[in-house]
Amino acid sequence: MAKARGSIIVDRENCKGCEVCLVACPTDVIRLASQVNRKGYHFAYMENPDACIGCANCAIVCPDGVISVYKKKKV
Repeated sequence: MAKARGSIIVDRENCKGCEVCLVACPTDVIRLASQVNRKGYHFAYMENPDACIGCANCAIVCPDGVISVYKKKKV
């Protein structure tokens, strides 16, 4: 059975850095950037892309809906 690999895309300009996605991620993939967006928030980003399993927990708990999750089979 092929395992899945995931990837997330965060709308950086609308992320308010609430850190809810960091706690929800079972593989510890997400971090807050040291840079800030135009609103002055440290935004979430995918620090360890190889560990993402595409579970979508981050997108489900995001109060602003700024995270999109993509999943594809590993070959």
